[in-house]
Amino acid sequence: MGSGYLILAGAIMLFSWMVSSKLKSKFELYSKLQLRNGMSGAEIAEKMLADNGITDVRVISTPGQLTDHYNPADKTVNLSEAVYNHRNAAAAAVAAHECGHAVQHSIGYEWLTMRSKLVPIVSVASNYVQWILLAGILMIRTFPQLLLVGIVIFAATTLFTIITLPVEYDASNRALAWLENKHMLTQEEQAGAKDALKWAARTYVVAAIGSIATLLYYISIYSGSRRN
Repeated sequence: MGSGYLILAGAIMLFSWMVSSKLKSKFELYSKLQLRNGMSGAEIAEKMLADNGITDVRVISTPGQLTDHYNPADKTVNLSEAVYNHRNAAAAAVAAHECGHAVQHSIGYEWLTMRSKLVPIVSVASNYVQWILLAGILMIRTFPQLLLVGIVIFAATTLFTIITLPVEYDASNRALAWLENKHMLTQEEQAGAKDALKWAARTYVVAAIGSIATLLYYISIYSGSRRN
């Protein structure tokens, strides 16, 4: 694919690794900051849902690390075992963030609705797009339309990463506002929760930037082939 792609891919991977490492260190730090109110992540989540009048969403424990997510299909807030059971600032931040998505769902937040509609498309596209792009590059002189098809499909996945940004930032803002307004945390705990969510959001920024840069790279290849 050329040195240009390797440099781009290397830069994106390095940036992603740096942000992920920083996120991990932040969560390790704030996992040691025990909550003065003694509430677990599960209890935080259940209270936030109740305070927002949401009664049809269950809070459940899911295996693994960083597996926390809200599932709009079955209306469940899925918290990793560490977040579900632990009573620290990191767990409170994650639990409240995932409930932020539940609040978005309950009020019909438009960006979440858009992202949900793209999920089936992206799920299928992600399995095949890299192979289509690779084949398109190899056949650029004989069948350039194949690369164009790959670019269109990849554009859909890029759009998904872009739409994810307001969804994630809004969920964090809702979480932090609720934690502060309900006086759930001390000032130190609130600052830790805010910092942890800030770095979590940056992983999505990195993903979006990487996807946009990669999309532009493939477009440049296609445009160059058309000029030739």
